[in-house]
Amino acid sequence: MIPTVRFAPSPTGFLHIGNLRPALFNWLYARRYGGRFLLRFDDTDIQRSKPEYAEAILQDLRWIGIATDWVERQSDRLAQYDAAADSLRASGVLYPCWETPEELERRRKRQMARGLPPIYGREALRLTEAERAAHEAEGRRPHWRFRLPNFTDDPARPERTELHWDDLVRGRQTVDLGSLSDPVLVREDGSYLYTLTSVVDDGAFGITHVIRGDDHVTNTGVQIAIFEALGLPVPVFGHHNLITTIDGEGLSKRTGALSLRALRQDGYEPMAVASLATLVGLPGAIEALPDLDALAARVDLTEGGSSASKFDPAELDRLNADLVHAMPYAAAAERLRAFCVPDAEAEAFWLAVRGNCTRVADAALWRDVVYGAVPPTAPAGEDAVFLGSAAALLPPAPWDGAAWKAWTGKVKELTGRKGRALFMPLRLALTGLDHGPEMSELLPLIGRDRAVARLTAAAARQEG
Repeated sequence: MIPTVRFAPSPTGFLHIGNLRPALFNWLYARRYGGRFLLRFDDTDIQRSKPEYAEAILQDLRWIGIATDWVERQSDRLAQYDAAADSLRASGVLYPCWETPEELERRRKRQMARGLPPIYGREALRLTEAERAAHEAEGRRPHWRFRLPNFTDDPARPERTELHWDDLVRGRQTVDLGSLSDPVLVREDGSYLYTLTSVVDDGAFGITHVIRGDDHVTNTGVQIAIFEALGLPVPVFGHHNLITTIDGEGLSKRTGALSLRALRQDGYEPMAVASLATLVGLPGAIEALPDLDALAARVDLTEGGSSASKFDPAELDRLNADLVHAMPYAAAAERLRAFCVPDAEAEAFWLAVRGNCTRVADAALWRDVVYGAVPPTAPAGEDAVFLGSAAALLPPAPWDGAAWKAWTGKVKELTGRKGRALFMPLRLALTGLDHGPEMSELLPLIGRDRAVARLTAAAARQEG
């Protein structure tokens, strides 16, 4: 079966790494098996859904590398939901209920006090015409519940309480419909809940696989019953584990720190984000893969775990650093232009400093080290004679990667210093730091004039 999958966000906020996970699992599954990927905006919440959020979601998916085959919006499909609701009413499985939220809550508490499960008892089905008319006369508007096939008043029909499916991720699953209340599909104001609209759309668009978080497992049993009631083919379901914070808390759109927009602005690479969002909680090492095709080849949903997967920001930094350390100059060139590195030296500069960068933006530090002012620090405890002698032994320009070794060899021969006593004072004088890229790569970028000026200035500070 060639899969058709969908990602169905509500455009009520920015995407975060938690809801990127189902988008990736769906897209990677389609990619792996030559299928199609639908982006469906569940935007029937008029108050909270915003066009700017929908556009931001599209931008975020493009940044990650997810291409959509087509886009749908539920706000364009209200007529189809009306038709589905009418069909369910006509078949007798969608029925009106007039209880207020307060009445339902009081009933629920009474049931719990008696040790009974707090499920809806279908009291609305036992109302007389006169009682219904009285509710309407009070100005009440009904909400509409779907009658689950979990018990029946007809003794000729066997009771059905369990519903089964073979889950793509979790294997054989069972939901006891007898333990659930008949779900509300239509609110008092006539608006539809996700439970109905999602089923109608999955049927209309030929969705073959529904891959989503395992918080929807119980909801799946209800939706399968609605698929069957509407005469629609039931897709394959797969429920992956969820991502939580390192403290075990669920991720939310209200937590902006892990939004894709914030991660992009903070300079993270899209494949670091995609790799972590996908691989955390799956068997095998969490590694930064080079592209989504490699990620699709790696991910097998049937191997997914069931426990929550914790998002550790330190892991994201590690993956990002791995990508940056291996990043070719061509991939970084556009961003390096913003750092005003001389074009003639830009590639050599990047290859020299990338191993010391967690993010591409970290190259700005090394730009300042190479091309900025003379570092203000002096090698502690070193005499001016050593630095002055080293400056005098600098070879003539131009320099290449061998200049550092040739120069320090001469300084060693003259001063008798070796190891850290030889190299650290020179690094400190030339860069102002006790760590960093290989000096054999930095020295040609610093150049002879800057090197002389820095060594001389450091020696002068020692004399002072």
